[in-house]
Amino acid sequence: MIQTPYYIPDESIHNALKLALISGIKVHIQIPNKPDHPFVYWATYSFAAELLQFGAVIETYEKGFMHAKTMIIDSGVVSIGSANIDVRSFRLDFEVNTIIYDVETATKAKTAFLRDSADAKALTKAHYQQRSVVIKIKEGLARLISPLL
Repeated sequence: MIQTPYYIPDESIHNALKLALISGIKVHIQIPNKPDHPFVYWATYSFAAELLQFGAVIETYEKGFMHAKTMIIDSGVVSIGSANIDVRSFRLDFEVNTIIYDVETATKAKTAFLRDSADAKALTKAHYQQRSVVIKIKEGLARLISPLL
């Protein structure tokens, strides 16, 4: 389970999630539906939606801008911090996350994640395929400059 306002991964992270999905691991990602920066929003939307074809559950948080940076792994490991899933956080900014190995903490984080799911809308393949030409162009441009975002 991943919550991130910016999902603009480098190739290694994106491929790792695809491989996890192909291997049968469930990946559930929440991204905001309210942009704080248009290029970042369209790049995030594009990269996250690409995971739909591999079986990921993608949700757009509808109740304001979601700024959580949380990852819950196997109901026993939690990563919480300031790092987005983007190149800037990984390579340029001085981001900090903490990794917590604790079932009780993971359970609380999972409960919060699921509570946020109640205020989110599932992005489906059908909905994504129906996007307009204008949105496709916005996504293409955003992906083109994504290493700079």
